[in-house]
Amino acid sequence: MPNSKSWNGYRRIQAALRGEWPDRRPVMLHNFMHATREAGLILRDYYTSGEVSAQVHIDAVERYGLDGVLLDIDTAVLAEAVGVPVDHPDDLPPRVRQPLLPTLESIKDRPPPDIGRSPRVQVWLDAASRLKKYFGDEVFLRGNCDQAPFSLASMMRGMENWMFDIVLDPDNAMVLLDYCMAASLQFINLMSKRGVHMISNGDSPAGPDLISPDLYRRFAKSYEQKLGERAHVLGLPYLMHICGKTNRVLDDFAEMSFDAVELDYKTDIHLIHEKLSARLTLFGNIDPTGVLTEGTPATVAEKVTELLDLYAERPRLVVNAGCAIPATAPPENIRSLVEVAHNWQP
Repeated sequence: MPNSKSWNGYRRIQAALRGEWPDRRPVMLHNFMHATREAGLILRDYYTSGEVSAQVHIDAVERYGLDGVLLDIDTAVLAEAVGVPVDHPDDLPPRVRQPLLPTLESIKDRPPPDIGRSPRVQVWLDAASRLKKYFGDEVFLRGNCDQAPFSLASMMRGMENWMFDIVLDPDNAMVLLDYCMAASLQFINLMSKRGVHMISNGDSPAGPDLISPDLYRRFAKSYEQKLGERAHVLGLPYLMHICGKTNRVLDDFAEMSFDAVELDYKTDIHLIHEKLSARLTLFGNIDPTGVLTEGTPATVAEKVTELLDLYAERPRLVVNAGCAIPATAPPENIRSLVEVAHNWQP
């Protein structure tokens, strides 16, 4: 273990991932929208330039004393890289304009994915390289790789179509998932070469808010498992992010190839602690809107303290919002979260 004079953000989060105690609770924020606004920029500046993306996160780390960076550009980069039409608003994250595939079987006519050719994938990778060059192994760098296969498939077909597909044509649904898996694995491979300390993906459409646990196990779980396995082959820990109330699949998470999960406030924190805290590190799970944006510093302090007290005997915790922090969150609320986490004592 590092001695008391050698702790830094990288070592703190590494310790939490190993199930060892750091010198203080680490903080990593899902803050790309908030950090962009604080830099006096609009999101178009952020998502079109790796240099700008990196500087926005550097400024946020140094402003608040964060232990890690969650490098996340938006949730439509991978979809755009495989041909899905995407809108690019000035000050909102890019979003899918319309589905790519008119029928499920039309995936068979698509060429294999080659996401490295995408300019916006290159923006993401450039930002990762710049952050690693600036921080080295002083600040922990989590390279998010956008959407897991189930989520990407929902963008290629459109959510409503995809929900029908998995019930009415499961065989061809698997063909599309295999295609999406190839794209997701390409992103993980590319990101790992930029020196990040961790890989993550998001798969919120696969959560119990949208599909049953049985459908999750049939169409999403094995693909998420393979993503984690690939990260491990590359020598990196792996995190899965799923929004919404995930109570009914926590047991599934506990048996998978994840090292960590990022779950939001809708999931019962006591259930997370009961089922996962002995093996998986939690990144979360403070409410980004109701607490961090609409609350007061005192409210933030109360909720962060509740989380820390619950995990008092478990080192596997990195304090974070459960999902993306809105651009309008008051700076004093962010400072409250960081100060309470860093100063907490059991």
